[in-house]
Amino acid sequence: MNRRRALRLLGAVALMGGGYATVRAMEGAFSMGDDGHMVARTRMGMGTVVSLTVVDPSEDRAEDAMARAFAAMDRLEALLTRFDSGAPLGELRRVGKLDDAPAELVETVAFSARMHRATAGAFDVTVAPLLELTQSSLAAGAPPSRAAVAECLTRVGMDKLNAAGRSLSFARPGMAVTLDGVAKGRIVDAMAAELAACGIRHALVNAGGDIRALGGRRAGRPWTVAVRAPRPEGRREELGEPKTVASYELTDGACATSGDYEIFFDSERIYHHIVNPATGLSPHAVASSTVLAADAGTADALATALLVTGPAGTARVAPLVRGTLLLGPDGQACKA
Repeated sequence: MNRRRALRLLGAVALMGGGYATVRAMEGAFSMGDDGHMVARTRMGMGTVVSLTVVDPSEDRAEDAMARAFAAMDRLEALLTRFDSGAPLGELRRVGKLDDAPAELVETVAFSARMHRATAGAFDVTVAPLLELTQSSLAAGAPPSRAAVAECLTRVGMDKLNAAGRSLSFARPGMAVTLDGVAKGRIVDAMAAELAACGIRHALVNAGGDIRALGGRRAGRPWTVAVRAPRPEGRREELGEPKTVASYELTDGACATSGDYEIFFDSERIYHHIVNPATGLSPHAVASSTVLAADAGTADALATALLVTGPAGTARVAPLVRGTLLLGPDGQACKA
């Protein structure tokens, strides 16, 4: 494969930001001439397609670094998931407390508490009972009742999740934690850190739209990240692809997008995977929120929070971000 073809494919990988459509991931190792080798590897992980692209003088070093990054992903996903009853969060739920919690879990909970304060409560990892109530109610044929939501809200709130040293505990029975709004970003950051520790200077980690860049595609050339239309009416039907509504250049930074279209529990898409911790209902102020930040954990958490708050929350998070883009159902930008 010649260098021009390799660069064109590299650009395609960089344009997967937003996670809206079928991922056209690249796989393989290609010569980049004076820039060394471009190596791309793709795997399933964290419920999505995870792609690593590395440009490095040494193909062997790139391959070894990527193997280490994927190993870090597997290890951290097992620690931070809520879907495995044998995982730490499963034990915390069963017993109501967790002693000697893994350091990465403790750090993620502490990070989540900071995001909770930064967003005035819009980001809250204790909303798991609300998500489960919504999903189970709709699976049974009806939305959750007001009384059921009100009762569930009594078990929601970061003030009821106690952290002391390596111990985590709940203040009330029936609580549960979901790290779905932050774990993927934190794991992407850990993967990027693993690459950097191996001496990699130019890389892109993309986990279904949670993206972290090390350097640019090469010296002086940033990665390009596309944000795409959140609704089917924005698709080019003949190609089955969504329309790109914005693009950003990314160097040593991160991007994440959260949308109300990702996971939903009813055919009308009124109830989706994000819930407002104050009301217990899914928010509809915007259809998608994209955040640019220094790290993927921050971008991930704040994209979730801005889906809750809509444009009203952008001023509050401004000191923590490099940019935001909120889109309505029509794909048009929403302003405060």
